[in-house]
Amino acid sequence: MTTAETAGTAGPPATAGPGLTATAGAGATVTAGPGATVTGGAGTAPAEPGLPAAPPVKSAVRTVLLLEHFAAHPGLHSLADIQSDLSLPKSSLYMLLRTLVNLGWVETDATGTRYGIGVRALLVGSSYIDGDEVVAAARPSLDRLSDDTTETIHLARLDGTSVVYLATRPSRHYLRPFTRVGRRLPVHSTALGKALLATHTDDEVRALLPKRLEAVTEHTITDRERLVEELALVREQGYAVDREENTLGLRCFGVAVPYRTPARDAVSCSVPVARLTEDHERTIKAALFEARDRLSVVTRRM
Repeated sequence: MTTAETAGTAGPPATAGPGLTATAGAGATVTAGPGATVTGGAGTAPAEPGLPAAPPVKSAVRTVLLLEHFAAHPGLHSLADIQSDLSLPKSSLYMLLRTLVNLGWVETDATGTRYGIGVRALLVGSSYIDGDEVVAAARPSLDRLSDDTTETIHLARLDGTSVVYLATRPSRHYLRPFTRVGRRLPVHSTALGKALLATHTDDEVRALLPKRLEAVTEHTITDRERLVEELALVREQGYAVDREENTLGLRCFGVAVPYRTPARDAVSCSVPVARLTEDHERTIKAALFEARDRLSVVTRRM
């Protein structure tokens, strides 16, 4: 089995721990536990007319922090391990865990001493996909792109320093990459991420990127300024390329969907390098441009 067949994950997102910084909303800073600080990230909802802006609620922040920790660390974990990672008061963490167990958001093993994500999280995650207008509108274009290329197709959304798969279409070939909705990958090592970053200014990109770019493979761009230089080429040619930067043996081509500026969604086509000929590459690029144009029309008012 080749690397492209398994196409393993790029590694878990940054873990929570002492000195943790996590997202709670733009401009917000909350202490979630000793040494744990939650700072602004993806954005906050505007205050309702006539009501003052509300600061983040500590218990809500801790709940989200805990669920995101489980999402980043599949499997079951002891109370001591979770407490060590999150630096939350042990008694408060225990009460929060038991509450979430009773509500179905967290599950335990037979002993009741090890905890993991519950099925309710899957239901809520699925409802996000089911209710997203862009995902619904993109289905015919993704199907057409899959037919035109016969390769693996992804629709993904920018989330901080990552991209998250919202929809996929599997390759028609036996040799194909692993794919699933909800998979999170680094923005700097993917064609999807680079296509989205290229819709931002260089200064915005520098502000968005983490200080240290992790090497997912030996081909990953880990120099921030080199990545900024590549984004200039992406803007010029209209598409981004991942040259085995996220998965060895796999090349990906991606284009942003410009229904808003800067773009938040992108479409990609992934193909094992063993199957990528010059003619096939030209076909993929042309099909991606056509898919982008179709999606631009159907998402124009979103």
